[in-house]
Formats: sequence, C-alpha cells, structure tokens
Amino acid sequence: MEIRIGVQNISRELAIDTEMTADAVAAAVAAAVAGGTLDLTDAKGRRVVVPSAAIGYVDIGEETKRRVGFGA
Repeated sequence: MEIRIGVQNISRELAIDTEMTADAVAAAVAAAVAGGTLDLTDAKGRRVVVPSAAIGYVDIGEETKRRVGFGA
C-alpha cells in the first residue's frame, strides 16, 4: 500500500510503500497526533520518522491485492 505524507514547510511529500494494513497505519497516525512521532517502516525495511508537529496530512492508499492468472 502506498502512503503519502505531507510535511509542513516542505514542498514535496513523502511517499512510502509499506506492507502495513490501512488500520495499522491509521492507528500509528492517531498515536502520533496524540503526541510523539509517526514511525513507519517501508516494504524494504527503511524507517521513516516524522515529528507529529510537522505532519500536514497523511494519504492512505488502497491495499493492493495480488492478481491471479494472466488477465489484466
């Protein structure tokens, strides 16, 4: 799933491809907004840490489902 994070005072957004579920990401964002930092790990094992005061928005994409077969 792709997650995009808008950081205040920065023109580019952070894009993260993670294997977390949408509910797990939403829980991490809620915990960060309550106080602390947003700490996420992407699909390659890299960590992204954003202070809660700098979070402008978090866009949680759809969970990707693996396709089966040869069709599009």
